[in-house]
Amino acid sequence: MSIEQRLAELGIELPAPAAPVAAYVPAVEAGGLLYISGQVSQKDGQRITGRLGGDVDLDAGREAARSCGIMLLAQMKAALGSLDRVARVVKLGAFVNSTADFTDQPKVADGCSTLMAEVFGDAGKHARSAVGVPSLPLGVAVEIDAVVAVRP
Repeated sequence: MSIEQRLAELGIELPAPAAPVAAYVPAVEAGGLLYISGQVSQKDGQRITGRLGGDVDLDAGREAARSCGIMLLAQMKAALGSLDRVARVVKLGAFVNSTADFTDQPKVADGCSTLMAEVFGDAGKHARSAVGVPSLPLGVAVEIDAVVAVRP
């Protein structure tokens, strides 16, 4: 089954990849790896904003992380031409806009990690960082970047 077929089976429709908001490119392919710039939480073109441990609860945080994952997939497809070129999701870096006493950043990041495993199977299982930060660009709740091994 192709990854496109798997997405259809999961009921996931990829949005247009987000354009950069500053002086960087969305993705760079080098040495058999695709480095994807941080993708911010958004759904239907609207940013998902707020702070975990404040005005955003854990379930909403997981959904925000999943939305980052969907945009990561859109960026992969745009950069590679086909998601079937993804050999492995190597690493995710999750940044969670959170209060000082919020400590469930890994549970938030699972929203994206679970998506990668659903889409790519074992090749979607990856190393990961999940850190809390006092603010994120544009006030978003979550931002996630990725490193992906690619096939020629």
